[in-house]
Amino acid sequence: MRQPLVVGNWKMNGRVGEAEELAGAIAAAEIDWEHCGAGICPPFPLIDRVAKAVSDSPVAWGAQNLHAEDAGAFTGEVHGPLLKDLGCTYVIVGHSERREYFGETSEQVAAKFFAAKRNGLVPILCVGETEAERDAGKAESVVREQVQAVVGDGKEDAFRDAVIAYEPVWAIGTGRTATPEQAQEMHALIRGLVKQGHPVTGQSMKILYGGSMKAASAPELMAQEDIDGGLIGGASLKADEFVGILRAAVASDL
Repeated sequence: MRQPLVVGNWKMNGRVGEAEELAGAIAAAEIDWEHCGAGICPPFPLIDRVAKAVSDSPVAWGAQNLHAEDAGAFTGEVHGPLLKDLGCTYVIVGHSERREYFGETSEQVAAKFFAAKRNGLVPILCVGETEAERDAGKAESVVREQVQAVVGDGKEDAFRDAVIAYEPVWAIGTGRTATPEQAQEMHALIRGLVKQGHPVTGQSMKILYGGSMKAASAPELMAQEDIDGGLIGGASLKADEFVGILRAAVASDL
């Protein structure tokens, strides 16, 4: 049985006081932590503040990105060894906004994925198709390519100690909604791709749903066989919403 995991991606939101208050409220929530894992990925400058706010709770913390190199003349970038020093557990790589707005290719995302693993961080690899790609019937091929960029020749068990988040980009801010059945279909595809080379890892790894999950939609989504939690955007900026999703995750594990 895979224990659910819920990770908040705050994106470029929050200031010091807001971050401390929000993280503190999440950490103080009455959650059956034996049946759910949780993490918060704030903007880089807020990582230390969030870490202090949740340090006495089971809530982990992480980052939204990292550089593929471990050091060097890369102004404005952040490297894996520093994130490890800050006590990060998770780091998000390949988020759809990084791919779209910053032009990150699947090969660059894969390099960041392995930089995370090299530094003892758990990468959360984001994959998913755009509205145009889904409408063109390319959804499965796009997701296959994004996963395959990390799988490589299949000799390395790349997804051991890693997480995948499926984000249907076409269902975020477009007015269109991915049904639980559509989400499950893609999660099953992703799990099957990993299982092909490494059956044990494919069965045990967590695959999160990143399509605007909210407290109201979380129970039905998490009831799906291959949906193991959520990578939460906007709803992670509201303590009651995020806690509601955590409680739905706990219920799905009972």
